[in-house]
Amino acid sequence: MKNILVPVGSSKNAESHLQYAVDFAKAFGARLYVVQVYNVYTKAGTMIKIDHILEKESLKFLNDHISKIDTKGIEVIAKTFKGKLVDTLEVACKHLNVDLLLVEPRTNSIQDEVFLGRTSGKIVKRLKFPALIVPEGLTFKPYSKILLAMKSAMIKKEEALTPLKTIQNQFNSVIDLLLVKTPFHKEGDFEVKENLSSIINNTLTSESPSTYHGVLEHYKTLQPDLLVVVRRKRGFFTKLWEKNTILKKDLYITEIPVLVMREIK
Repeated sequence: MKNILVPVGSSKNAESHLQYAVDFAKAFGARLYVVQVYNVYTKAGTMIKIDHILEKESLKFLNDHISKIDTKGIEVIAKTFKGKLVDTLEVACKHLNVDLLLVEPRTNSIQDEVFLGRTSGKIVKRLKFPALIVPEGLTFKPYSKILLAMKSAMIKKEEALTPLKTIQNQFNSVIDLLLVKTPFHKEGDFEVKENLSSIINNTLTSESPSTYHGVLEHYKTLQPDLLVVVRRKRGFFTKLWEKNTILKKDLYITEIPVLVMREIK
């Protein structure tokens, strides 16, 4: 893991989140890109574009933000981009060879009852890069126990497992696999091939309406430090695929990081 990207908003948790990102990047010796995306506007009644002003202000904001945290000797680079949020982040991730995004649940200062805000939800939902959602105010610590929850163990895109394997290798993590049999279960879904079995310590099964409900069934017993799910059109964050905002009361699991891997099929 060489390049990590952190989108920055205006939330009251932004400083804590950036410190977590620095500590996480430090563990891997990774470079950290701190990024803000702004839109291009035209001043009302004139033809004068003010995007250069926004770029300057955005960069100043990022540098001030970085100056408030302990960078611990890692390379932290501030970058600003103009354009639509998700499309621009997608291009930035490709250009910067980003391995992982670290996303805070709420990039803006919104209601406390919201776990995943509209902007963060849009990033997790639409970006094709792996994303780590870090709960507010969390202090980084190595992940010793990981819970990987899937409804199908069929993996066609080997690279999708790379972030998980990298994390496991770095922290010598124990990974428990939870296979959830949903009403959409197909033959072969629970066939665990070598590419996955080689990193798994223990496999559990559950029969539930969704992967999310299966996790709720085993979460408290397993007590993982990290939850890993797969990005799918109809996946773990069912409510997320319907709308971008998720409330804390709907998620329940809000105190540990959630790694959302890219699609595996």
